[in-house]
Amino acid sequence: MPDWIEKLPQAARDYVAGRALDEVECIVPDLAGVARGKAMPASKFATQKRFFLPNTIFQQTITGDWAQVPGDNYTEPDMILRPDYATASAAPWTTDITLQVIHDVFDQAGEFYPVAPRNVLRRVISLYAEKGWQPIVAPEMEFYLVARNIDPAKPIEPPMGRTGRRAAGRQAYSMSAVDEYGPVIDAIYRFAEVQGFEIEGITQEGGAGQVEINLQHGAALQRADEIFYFKRLIREAALRHDSFATFMAKPIEGEPGSAMHMHHSVLDTGTGRNIFSDESGRETPAFRHFIAGLQTHMPAVMAILAPYVNSYRRYVRDFAAPINLEWGRDNRTTGLRVPVADAHSRRVENRLAGMDCNPYLGIAASLACGYLGLIEEREPRAECVGNAYRDEDGDELPETLGSALDFFEESEAVRAVLGERFCSVYESVKQLEYTEFLQVISPWEREHLLLNV
Repeated sequence: MPDWIEKLPQAARDYVAGRALDEVECIVPDLAGVARGKAMPASKFATQKRFFLPNTIFQQTITGDWAQVPGDNYTEPDMILRPDYATASAAPWTTDITLQVIHDVFDQAGEFYPVAPRNVLRRVISLYAEKGWQPIVAPEMEFYLVARNIDPAKPIEPPMGRTGRRAAGRQAYSMSAVDEYGPVIDAIYRFAEVQGFEIEGITQEGGAGQVEINLQHGAALQRADEIFYFKRLIREAALRHDSFATFMAKPIEGEPGSAMHMHHSVLDTGTGRNIFSDESGRETPAFRHFIAGLQTHMPAVMAILAPYVNSYRRYVRDFAAPINLEWGRDNRTTGLRVPVADAHSRRVENRLAGMDCNPYLGIAASLACGYLGLIEEREPRAECVGNAYRDEDGDELPETLGSALDFFEESEAVRAVLGERFCSVYESVKQLEYTEFLQVISPWEREHLLLNV
């Protein structure tokens, strides 16, 4: 057995034990959260200590175009990739024995490349560490299982269930609804087990074919790695059963959108104590400051939490998505919810992020807001004790990607936490995507404007 195999997590070692490893996928998450990299024979991987990719992989839009970043000379220099063996995971859907390994990305001077999403999150975590804190995250992933769709002009349909009927919406928490597409769920469980991932629970959400998977709480970077891997394994599980899995924020007209709820707490690294609770179990000023940071700075990171034009179709009043930055205890109408928990587990749930966001960047952006609140020692607005949807004034949340990018550009505090180089590249990519979208004429426009205006 090669020496590097001994560096792998137990689940990966178990997967290759007694079998010939054929291939290793050397991957990095791009700005969209898509896996990019190289696949190579395992024998080749064993002899190489580093790999190379051009830095422009982080400048590619979701449509495949390339954004120009102000000040760049576009020589496309190589970045250096080194394997993080702790992230090695099986790829159990392949026909041969394959491992995936997420790679850390460095520039040629040996510094972490600041645009790589994993490094952006690492940067935010390091700011917490400098204060003696460790952020803890528990993510919830919502997604849709849908019928195969190879025609972009055709509306998305729910999948066909075992009864021969299409999955029905408005059946939240229904066990029968989950059973309709049980084979896909079984495949998700199997893949997750082989990859060493633990699922807290799977439930039916309110949309037709909409599912939620809850993951355990843990260190922020590891949870982001798991979401990155989960999105891929869920897609592969769906394909095995003649369906698609989609993480679009709003894939089906008239159905709820899909969120990536993030539960946040912060530990004191010296004592291991949750800084949101004091020794008597009461809420601390840090708890209030964290909430205030989210309320204050969230508009500036909405371009990260809601990164596409489709993302903003999710924020509809009374439609199972928050449209505000109010906070409340056990109140699902607020954008910031404090779940029922004991003092040790006291946390804040950020309900704003869509499942279409890059998990590394979404977690980094949310933690950045909380960090700023802790540093600035802000106080939150009064708790919302009623239905936050009924607040007619609302919050200053952007309603389109274009306005979200304006907020993002103007926030010096957020850009300082996330890193100016990353923000410059991200803004360039998103501005190009938004410009491309504005040139598309939709069926709605042709139907209602062609002959009527």
